[in-house]
Amino acid sequence: MSEDTKYNGWLNYQTWNVALWIDNDQGSQEFWIERAEALVEEHGKEDAVYPLSQELEAEFDENMPEGVSGTYADLLGHALGMVDWYEIAQHYVDDVEIEAEADEDEG
Repeated sequence: MSEDTKYNGWLNYQTWNVALWIDNDQGSQEFWIERAEALVEEHGKEDAVYPLSQELEAEFDENMPEGVSGTYADLLGHALGMVDWYEIAQHYVDDVEIEAEADEDEG
């Protein structure tokens, strides 16, 4: 996908919006940073992205508001279906990599 079709550096608006909300909530951000660190430690950088993306998507699916139906449910489902969970997971795994390199530089 060309750079001019991205939204603020993310694949699309939906992905950017979810990433923004995760990062703007301190508890949520800290949780996903810790999950990324744990998965990188367990699987390595390259193999941590997919399971983290699955956890992210599952978390949002499980926390879908109840009682939403009809047009609103369709629109919300479509918007969440457009989210690139892998890209968000990659963002968190990349941050783990940067932190690990910073620790090596200090040592």
